[in-house]
Amino acid sequence: MSDTSENDFNRNSPKKINPFLPLYFALVLAAGVGIGYYLTFKADFSSQTSSLHNKSGGSKINNLLEYIEMQYVDTVNRTQLENKTILSMLKSLDPHSDFIPAADFEAVNEPLEGNFDGIGVEFNLINDTIRVVTPIIGGPSEKLGIKAGDKIIRVNGKNVAGIKITNKQVFEKLRGKSGSMVTVSILRNTIKNAIDFKITRGKIPIYSIDVAYMLMPGIGFIKISRFASTTYDEYIKAFNELTKQGMKKLVIDLRGNGGGFLKTAVELVDEFLMDGLQIVYTEGRAHPKKVYNATSRGGFENNGLVVLIDEGSASASEIVAGALQDNDRATIIGRRSFGKGLVQDQIDLPDGSAVRLTIARYYTPTGRCIQKPYDKSLDAYYNEEYERYEHGEFYNADSMKVDKSKKFITPGGKVVYGGGGIVPDIFVSLDTLKFSHLVNKLSYTGALNTFVFEFTDQHRSELLATYKTAADFILKYKVGQAEVSALKKYLAQNKMADVTISEQEAGFSMLVKAMIGRNLFDKDAYYPILYQNDSAVLKAIAVLK
Repeated sequence: MSDTSENDFNRNSPKKINPFLPLYFALVLAAGVGIGYYLTFKADFSSQTSSLHNKSGGSKINNLLEYIEMQYVDTVNRTQLENKTILSMLKSLDPHSDFIPAADFEAVNEPLEGNFDGIGVEFNLINDTIRVVTPIIGGPSEKLGIKAGDKIIRVNGKNVAGIKITNKQVFEKLRGKSGSMVTVSILRNTIKNAIDFKITRGKIPIYSIDVAYMLMPGIGFIKISRFASTTYDEYIKAFNELTKQGMKKLVIDLRGNGGGFLKTAVELVDEFLMDGLQIVYTEGRAHPKKVYNATSRGGFENNGLVVLIDEGSASASEIVAGALQDNDRATIIGRRSFGKGLVQDQIDLPDGSAVRLTIARYYTPTGRCIQKPYDKSLDAYYNEEYERYEHGEFYNADSMKVDKSKKFITPGGKVVYGGGGIVPDIFVSLDTLKFSHLVNKLSYTGALNTFVFEFTDQHRSELLATYKTAADFILKYKVGQAEVSALKKYLAQNKMADVTISEQEAGFSMLVKAMIGRNLFDKDAYYPILYQNDSAVLKAIAVLK
């Protein structure tokens, strides 16, 4: 976890869980990828909604709420009842219209706004103790000398270790307005007594680009986790840095990217399309057709380009993939995307809550809407992704359900389809080597994460002395008998000795190495290791070469 927070657009849990899927989606989340599917305009309509708010006095709903409040057998919370009523009403319209209570508004919007107020650490709760995974570079904690592995045992003099503290409680204690002060007491392996740090909270960035690095000479890689207000600026910075390293071709990874601001998606696509080409258009009953075209500012309009997608790519991600596919500009690799073609407007209400109302559909340049059907229950809508797995679609391109009545042709003569996500140009199946029974069990129970963190912390000094940089660690470190023996001992102590482990298992070794690398060098080691044998990444390299 981190004292940043992921967005709260979570899906309902499926009724039936399949063998590899729990770990697959757990790992997607663990890598910092939000699975909420959203697409919104960034606007404040509070002035327009105040009159609506004031006119509700004589409505049937308002009268009913008053009657319940006065006559119901037990005491009711009027605000909670109103919130539930609004949410139920919106969900009866479509799966993506939503209500955000005032208490949740800040946490829900932080990932899209790109920052929050806090002390600036990523943390995990391990053995009922707050453990610093890494201080955020440039944040208040990093500037004061707080280090990875530190244990936070007291906050403002009050004990926070061994009391079964929750992530929510940690957020409440460590966060606060910029400029406010908090004292944290820290235990460090190399020091006997606790150290007190007086931290002045500040603005902490929430980055939407997980990593940017060179896959090989000439080919760059940028992974984007969401389309926030800061994403375009982050992209330009990453692009310029990779260009200095000799990038001529680019892979953009949108796997697991649940969306964000439409404007940001348009800005990104504009970097790759020639002036005047259509990116997307929106249209709704009360909103006339609005077309978004590319401008002359693009910086990568003629170079080789691949976009990676999967069933977790939705909304703004699908706008990017659809625009580049329909203009024959990029090769789309992976699995069929989620299928969200609806656009929401955020309306801020006077009490601090907000409504996200679907106001339009968006259409790719060929004229297709990729929204999948939502005429059944909400559970059925979100469980459709699991049905794809059961149907075999994650492993076989021939199992993809395509609505052939919604057929479109790109300018280059390629056939594309509407009505259920973006179908990739090149299919890549789910890699079962990464999600073996061993990795599944250890990851899903949390045992692997806890073990790796403790192992890294115990050997941090010697590891950092041996491997000076992330590149050095990636090239030279190997998971061997020492790690396997330590893990077996840990599992025995935690009554999981029945798990059979071998350092020869590719998925296990890769994941352990990546997690140790993350604990030492953060994302600079984690993703390059995780993607060394990634099928989609290898296919992208082959296409670009």
